[in-house]
Amino acid sequence: MKQYSAYGLATLFVIVSIWAFAQPDIVKAPPQASSHIKVLVLGSGCFWGAEKRYEAMRGVLDAQSGYADGHGFKATYSAITQAKRRFDENNYAEVVKVTYNANVLSTEQLLKRYFESHDPTQANRQGNDIGTQYRSIILYSEPEQQAVALNLKAQYQLLLSAAGYGEIKTQIKSLDTFYPAEEYHQNYLAKNPNGYCPDHSTGVVFKAQADEKPTNTALLTGKHILIIDSQSYCPYCEKLKKTVLNDYQGSIGLHYRYANQLEGLALTTPTWATPTIVFLEQGKEVYAHQGFMNKDDFYRALGAFKLGNTEAYKVAFNSKTDAPFCKQYDLFKNTGQGIFVDKLSGAPLFDTKDRFNSGTGWLSFKYPVKGSVTYHEDSSYGMQRTEIRSKSSGIHLGHVFENEGPGGADRYCINATVLEFIPKP
Repeated sequence: MKQYSAYGLATLFVIVSIWAFAQPDIVKAPPQASSHIKVLVLGSGCFWGAEKRYEAMRGVLDAQSGYADGHGFKATYSAITQAKRRFDENNYAEVVKVTYNANVLSTEQLLKRYFESHDPTQANRQGNDIGTQYRSIILYSEPEQQAVALNLKAQYQLLLSAAGYGEIKTQIKSLDTFYPAEEYHQNYLAKNPNGYCPDHSTGVVFKAQADEKPTNTALLTGKHILIIDSQSYCPYCEKLKKTVLNDYQGSIGLHYRYANQLEGLALTTPTWATPTIVFLEQGKEVYAHQGFMNKDDFYRALGAFKLGNTEAYKVAFNSKTDAPFCKQYDLFKNTGQGIFVDKLSGAPLFDTKDRFNSGTGWLSFKYPVKGSVTYHEDSSYGMQRTEIRSKSSGIHLGHVFENEGPGGADRYCINATVLEFIPKP
């Protein structure tokens, strides 16, 4: 009799359990991709220390030093630091472009940290750094960010006034153009551990995040992924975020809570272990896993939770193939311009500008989004083919056939049921 390891039996039980409980989603239009990955450009004095502080925040995907909000000359460090531009209103500001996953780090949380990390009541200076390049400025890329910034500025003004500080001088503007700083400025403090990292914060803070009781009303409707996080350092929590969660962009919302912030949710799994990953539907636990989960196991669990016992699940995880001219293909074949994304991770896979009609009944593309797929030998059914998988989630997408596209290009033959479509604005 064949012997199975305890781990193999446990994994099989998990997959079967999720599949039994999960129900197929109603097909609905996916949200805009911008609802998850956002960009804010923030100026708070010297960008060296600011860049490092942002990079350390959970949910920040990238922090890049640079220049913005100036005009009339080329944006370089030597140019903006010239004595004649010290008080020039057209000078560029030293800023940090922060790219963040709003499913992990909200705009409000990021801007609270921004206000707390410097003295926004100083005009064109931070401490001994004096000049227009050091001005306090928020450059937003979405109207929602502007509203949050204005609201928090008003809240912080009340706190600063009560502490004896003057008027906030922070400018709030729409982002025009961001110019990356020279390479030696990027990750400056990592390259120079003893480098200049001033702290000009006022010491006035918003209510501590750990003490807040976030409302769970939004989690009582629809499907959600809940991560029970640790308030202290948890190496497995950090590993889960770094290897899986920080890159997640899927249409099922991802939420973080501490064990004392679960009011109103119907959970059956004990919440003392961190991380604990809970798949919720209508506020009730469908399945939970205590401890670290690697990327393959996370997406297989998410696939069963989101897709249920459907053709899409079989295609994604059992390497099945859509029927030609299937219903999902018919829905997708005449879309306008946009991006096809991984149905589970939300990662971009194919652009409609690279699509063509092959007449085969499957979506066909000349090539994928750069770096979005992996290639594997496939000898199933007595054929030698090259299988395509999503790099982000590992799900099966289809195959690539050499020289079968227009002008001798390759043809990426892709199953429609494992994709979602994001129209371009």
